[in-house]
Amino acid sequence: MRYLHTMLRVRDLPAALDFFVTKLGLREVRRHESQAGRFTLVFLSSGADGDPAEVELTYNWDADAPYPTGRFFGHLAYEVDDIHQTCARLRDAGVVIHRPPRDGRMAFIKSPDGHSIELLQKGGALTPAEPWASMANVGEW
Repeated sequence: MRYLHTMLRVRDLPAALDFFVTKLGLREVRRHESQAGRFTLVFLSSGADGDPAEVELTYNWDADAPYPTGRFFGHLAYEVDDIHQTCARLRDAGVVIHRPPRDGRMAFIKSPDGHSIELLQKGGALTPAEPWASMANVGEW
């Protein structure tokens, strides 16, 4: 058995792609649109060598009510080369850092649809640094 992907339902496909591709840095690897089923599937990858994991964004064209948000699925987790730089880049792009990397190792952000995303420092934790070291949590993560 091997891991294939995690599926996330999204209400606004352009906003989700802006977040996951433009801001977080994933790459769109394929797309499937079903006129009969009235949905679009977009598969995203980190693009890193040896990383087969994908995120499938499912956009149902006729969804008229928000999907319930919550932590029922847990979270997506991505390893990053420099957690401080990654969080600074995301913050500068308008992404709320819900759980700052105070420990130099872990942070949480959310997609526009409320999906929790964990960012983990590759290797050992970085030395705690400002502004993150004294930053409080924001909302739920």
